[in-house]
Amino acid sequence: MSGEPEQQKHDPTAHEQMMDGEKQVKRNPHGNFKEVEGSRPKWNDGNFDFTQTKNPSWKPGQGANDGGEALKHSHVEIDPYQEGRPAVFNYKLLISAIIPRPIGFLSTRSKDGSSTNLAPYSFFQVFNFDPPVFVVGFSGGFEKAKDSLKNLVDSGECCINIISEHYIEAANATSVNAPYGTSEWALTGLTPAPCTDVKASRVKEAIFSVEGKLMETKELESKATPGKKTGVLAIIEGVRFWAREDAINEDRNLIDPDVLRPMSRLGGITYGRLREGIELPRPEWSEFEKEAEPAGLVQKKAEGQ
Repeated sequence: MSGEPEQQKHDPTAHEQMMDGEKQVKRNPHGNFKEVEGSRPKWNDGNFDFTQTKNPSWKPGQGANDGGEALKHSHVEIDPYQEGRPAVFNYKLLISAIIPRPIGFLSTRSKDGSSTNLAPYSFFQVFNFDPPVFVVGFSGGFEKAKDSLKNLVDSGECCINIISEHYIEAANATSVNAPYGTSEWALTGLTPAPCTDVKASRVKEAIFSVEGKLMETKELESKATPGKKTGVLAIIEGVRFWAREDAINEDRNLIDPDVLRPMSRLGGITYGRLREGIELPRPEWSEFEKEAEPAGLVQKKAEGQ
């Protein structure tokens, strides 16, 4: 591991700082959310379905499938460091544009067992398979580290759970700015289950979980406000997987999306559901060339291409 500090003492103002941060982001666009939610259609439990692509007869060189509609619109250029542009604008922009984002639901435990935490992170992704490598982004630097990051650095391990539809409300509830020492497990009613190689509990309700060991961390510094630490990138190795028996195939190498029903993060307070899929085989050049060559599409790269 590199760049991590010694275990920090608890900051009693941490949850107040979190509240102040949320006020600045203004993530919730509604005055009365429950009233707005009540006006919407009820939840639909429908199955995961496969559909055709929008243009099943697409041929090499045909470009986008919108009939050129996208080309009718111009773009605006945005300098993330433009004078007077608050850094939080970049945050709101990125979480609304880089979507859908998978959610890493992290369970952590301090080395001495005195602190546990359960929290969702949408700055999360898998980056390699041999070894299995995951990355998680934590807001703020080490000095303002929240419990998940503190526990991860202290113990060097965690459990990453994938959030599914059947416990989305409980998972979302763990993001509450509860006072230090309050158990997220008790607040949500989720069930801790033992891991094998890490001491942190996995979420038993999760269809898929990964036991992880911390490989290294990197603290990130603001360019808008030099010297200010704005985030920590954690690189985690997956050392053991847990898959619910009805979701995994016989070879134990595929998860059924209709059982997993994963939730993703969009902008603001919006989550996304995965309800449909399309299949597109990766083209083989020997076959692709047969259509591309006669149409004059096999060309040397030119400026801007």
